[in-house]
Amino acid sequence: MAFKNPSFLCSLLTLLSLLTVSAQSPHHRRSKPPSILDPRSHPIQAAVSSTGFAGLTASFGFEIQSDDPSTAPANGGEWALLQKSVGISAMHMQLLYNNKVVMFDRTDFGQSNLSLPDGKCRYNDEKIKVDCTAHSILYDVATNTYRPLMVHTDVWCSSGAVHPDGTLVQTGGYHDGDHKVRLFSPCDDDQCDWQELPQNLTVQRWYASNHILPDGRVIIVGGRRAFSYEFFPKNPAKASSMDVYYLSFLRETSDPKEENNLYPFLHLLPDGNLFVFANQRSISLDYVNNRVVREFPSIPGEKRTYPSTGSSVLLPLRLSGSGTGSGVVVEVMVCGGAQGGSFLKAERGEYLAASKTCGRMRISDPEPKWVMEEMPMSRVMPDMLLLPTGDVIILNGASKGTAGWEDADEPVLNPLLYMPNESDLTRRFFTLNPSTMPRMYHSAAILLPDGRILVGGSNPHVQYNFTGVRFPTELSLEAFSPQYMAPQYAHLRPSILSVEGSGDGAVSYGQEFSITFTMDLNGGDREITVAMVAPSFTTHSFAMNQRLLVLNAVAVQRLSAFGYKVTVDAPPSRNVAPPGYYMLFVVHDGVPGQSVWVKMN
Repeated sequence: MAFKNPSFLCSLLTLLSLLTVSAQSPHHRRSKPPSILDPRSHPIQAAVSSTGFAGLTASFGFEIQSDDPSTAPANGGEWALLQKSVGISAMHMQLLYNNKVVMFDRTDFGQSNLSLPDGKCRYNDEKIKVDCTAHSILYDVATNTYRPLMVHTDVWCSSGAVHPDGTLVQTGGYHDGDHKVRLFSPCDDDQCDWQELPQNLTVQRWYASNHILPDGRVIIVGGRRAFSYEFFPKNPAKASSMDVYYLSFLRETSDPKEENNLYPFLHLLPDGNLFVFANQRSISLDYVNNRVVREFPSIPGEKRTYPSTGSSVLLPLRLSGSGTGSGVVVEVMVCGGAQGGSFLKAERGEYLAASKTCGRMRISDPEPKWVMEEMPMSRVMPDMLLLPTGDVIILNGASKGTAGWEDADEPVLNPLLYMPNESDLTRRFFTLNPSTMPRMYHSAAILLPDGRILVGGSNPHVQYNFTGVRFPTELSLEAFSPQYMAPQYAHLRPSILSVEGSGDGAVSYGQEFSITFTMDLNGGDREITVAMVAPSFTTHSFAMNQRLLVLNAVAVQRLSAFGYKVTVDAPPSRNVAPPGYYMLFVVHDGVPGQSVWVKMN
């Protein structure tokens, strides 16, 4: 959604022109079709214009213009070292609604560089008899500090999703942890820690993927030699139901010796079914009735899931006021990967070039098909994250080899910005400024509430080894600030003052709610969008549960010289937006402000 400022008095305009230094938008602006510019041609725009605020119009949609390549050096983003060492390698990350991030690596790794507090130790370690070091931390985004946490069994290559109440449900792992279910509930008194449940998963889940479901349960799909899925918690209403459900698709997509179907990509579809992608194939799964609804065409080119690791996102869902979400365009994107056989060759020291391609497929089309594009560089083990602007950032990884210990070479240091709505195909990818730290196997990245990207991890060899290897274990944390964070765009950045929902930050499905925010006078004539982003559980190049919803606007008001209120429709159903916490962003001409948390229930 977008709106324009009312005209100001001539004297005020004259004064502002003398006092204001013009600043270029982070997005190159282009003229729009007359049907978009004219509010009378859009029924919702016309309704907004009739609210009694003279000159206030709105143009809706989620059109993001691409950056002007001539401004690339200034708009390539900025890297900042947050922590030289947090003591562990951040293989797994989850942002919580109190703006703290749970991170962990593995317990059978030897001693980490961070001690547990109060004399705590583990006595069941596979490497050493007594381990009094931490393998998990809680990172505070606001203060850039962290504290050690204690996990009791091995969480290596595990998966997770956040329960609607904000608790992280973390499942599986390695050896003594491969059947385990663990919980981490947010707290602000530094007393919370990992809780390991007595009930176990039905089968081992190592390299599985999770997704939160409309009913609040978590589905756990796949894993090594686990051609099935199960739920946590199990459905108490069906006492006679099975505990585990066989899925032949997972067996069919497993390559001999290499597998290439681990950490499958999962996306919840607005019809309530689950999109499952493994290797090069994908299906729509009715997990309620344990049946495959349809199979989609195979993606051309390379293998895409672990160890030929690519990544995937569900592109932003743009919601209308239809009330059901049934008409929303649903599009999946998959990028990167490796050639079949790459893993076996990498084990012998031969690193094949990774994939340069991305594929997009509109699931909502009658006959979906993959539309292929090329990235500026090859990439295996990329992390793909949705930005509040609706763009996609691709970072981390290598240009040769596959996932695995010492199985990749030539780290890719430059992130890529991908603009899915850019009509000129030659301008969709934009190369951003590089990091100085290789982030390869076991690296991770998540979106933070202020719009930055938190990046950590990387250890393409076994154990905490910092010398004598090409790519030492990386214990640092970095933040990447995309171009919209640059100081010259500060005057465009909105500040949310309040969200008027049903109370306590909760929003009900289908209700209207309002967001009050402020903006600089200079920028009020530019586009505004409102987006909800579900925080991801990121590991092994896949951001599980990631989701971005562009909300439909009902009305906008100008409250004062700096204050505005926009009224939007909440997501229509749990299929469109599973229950739980979301970051709510107001984005002003491609510049997001600090988000606030809202809870869908």
